[in-house]
Amino acid sequence: MENEDEKFMRMALGEARIAASQDEVPIGAVVVCGGQVIARAHNMTEALIDPTAHAEMQAITSATSNLGGKYLTDCTIYVTVEPCLMCAGAIAWSQMGRVVYGAADDKRGYHVYCDAPFHKRTQVATGVLADECAALITDFFRRKR
Repeated sequence: MENEDEKFMRMALGEARIAASQDEVPIGAVVVCGGQVIARAHNMTEALIDPTAHAEMQAITSATSNLGGKYLTDCTIYVTVEPCLMCAGAIAWSQMGRVVYGAADDKRGYHVYCDAPFHKRTQVATGVLADECAALITDFFRRKR
């Protein structure tokens, strides 16, 4: 039986596939609170002509709007690829309770710049469906080149 992290990461992968179909870098994010999905998003930097329109940023905005407050302490964000430093900062400011990501990003992931960008109480889980998440990104850029 699939565990909860894999279940929600598959939803994030679905968002990433939507991004790919729109010629966006295929990264997806889902925010879960109390076992319920309260936000889902994918990269929209091309569509919005906005370099900050990453999946995580879109998901955080949607989640805080849904909950009516800026803190997401009881929530988990599932992201297909390791957040960049900008997104890690937004996750920190939202005081997200937990971060789960699939594939590491050795070029632009937060770990390239710092070890612990999140709020001190934030728990982090990595490598959930990492191969599937990485394959989506690799295939996307292979087609681009």
